[in-house]
Amino acid sequence: MRRVRSRAIAVLGGLLLASLAAMAWSLAAGAMPIGAADLWAALSGGQGGMEADIVRTLRLPRAVAAFACGGLLALAGALMQVLLRNPLADPYVLGISGGAAVGALGAILAGATAGWIDSGAFIGALAATLLVFGLAHGDGSWTQTRLLLTGVIVAAGCGAAVALMLSLAPEGRVKGMLFWLMGDASGATRPWPALALLVIGLAAAMPFSRELNLLSRGEVTARALGVRTGRLRGLVYGLGSLLTAVAVTTVGSVGFVGLIVPHLVRLAIGNDQRLLLPAATLAGGVLLCAADTAARTVVAPIQLPVGVLTALIGVPVFLFLLARHPR
Repeated sequence: MRRVRSRAIAVLGGLLLASLAAMAWSLAAGAMPIGAADLWAALSGGQGGMEADIVRTLRLPRAVAAFACGGLLALAGALMQVLLRNPLADPYVLGISGGAAVGALGAILAGATAGWIDSGAFIGALAATLLVFGLAHGDGSWTQTRLLLTGVIVAAGCGAAVALMLSLAPEGRVKGMLFWLMGDASGATRPWPALALLVIGLAAAMPFSRELNLLSRGEVTARALGVRTGRLRGLVYGLGSLLTAVAVTTVGSVGFVGLIVPHLVRLAIGNDQRLLLPAATLAGGVLLCAADTAARTVVAPIQLPVGVLTALIGVPVFLFLLARHPR
């Protein structure tokens, strides 16, 4: 027990240090590099001027949004992988991001402002969640396979709706719509709700970590050991959907974070949800924060959509995992 506790402290401590390093890099890097002393002065309120304005008004909200949404997606992915008992499952497979894309692009097509675009994305994500949940539940015979197939069908329908809207959109709005579809943290000026939900979501999931461990071994085993599997599945799906909806609403459609991060963390530290959930949350935040920093600095002054970099990282990693675990 002492060795397990020491290992958990070491893993979480290392990820906390990595989180601080990723945040510091995001705040310091850019067209105007900012040194450590100036960065500390800007954050502590001891310095004014252009450097402080850049850090406080531009880079800090973006870095916090990227970290929070990376954590949200990774936590949602970890929960969905337990729910479906599939280490390569992803919340995006269940159509949540597709619904958000339909809502957001519909608002953009209508000429809505940024606030209405966010609202449209959130409403679309929740509508897709309710649709998948209702169709998969049916007469009460809700199974992992039925849920997954329903999500795939809803995601395909959302993809068709997105393609239709892109084909009908005026030329002046297509670029913004495509940029949102590929993920973009540059417009995330209100990151604090996402960060608050990340803390609340992790705190809500941790008390169920023992039941999640049992559920990962099979529903029959979990039910035999006293787990109310129906209630737990509903809570896990609802929480995972909410986390994904807020992440997509904040930074757009960013793929592979919820798929790759939980699986890599599981390979490194095992499948104990008491450690996996917080570790995956921190690792997801580190990945998306670092990817967003690279997206705006690699080919500066051009800013790449962060979803492009996560896909470039995620695709080879996914293929590598498939090659190692062909079953």
